[in-house]
Amino acid sequence: MGHLRLMLQKRIKKKGKEGESMGNLLCCVEVEESTVAMRERFGKFDGVMEPGCHFVPWFLGLQARGPLSLRLRQLELRCPTKTKDNVYVTIVACVQYRAIADKASHAFYTIINTRSQIQAHVFDVLRASIPKLALDEVFEKKKEIAEALEEEVAEAMAPYGHEVMRALVVDVEPEEGVRRAMSESRAASDRAAA
Repeated sequence: MGHLRLMLQKRIKKKGKEGESMGNLLCCVEVEESTVAMRERFGKFDGVMEPGCHFVPWFLGLQARGPLSLRLRQLELRCPTKTKDNVYVTIVACVQYRAIADKASHAFYTIINTRSQIQAHVFDVLRASIPKLALDEVFEKKKEIAEALEEEVAEAMAPYGHEVMRALVVDVEPEEGVRRAMSESRAASDRAAA
């Protein structure tokens, strides 16, 4: 008896990957806090299920799909590119995003891989803007680059039901030889100042 109860609990609490059918034993589906699930009737969207326990009778053609997280997510990216003065750099960017609750069904059904989509837009923006700047300008204009990045990616992701909360340029990493030369130059100027 205890084994059967444990099996039923596992089945009810079964979490699928986004897009998969959720557990639906005894016609009950649990949607956890900060997530939503899609209710489908014979494969067609029928509504969004908020957190809590829901009656989803499979014998009437209903099923739950999801879950879709509404939590804030963070994506850290490393984008190799080249500056105006032909220095190869790696831009480390961080994008914070989430699905919009009011557009949950749109976010769930319109895009398969949100992270890949954001990465493509970030790389596009960085590879279009960094080659217009010299290495020193890239360091000086990190904030402006991040603002442009946030604006462009937010605009690109809005049609997919996602909002970009923040985009940051965390670091600019020049290639090893350039870093060594910059370090030596800084050391020489420090010795001259002393």
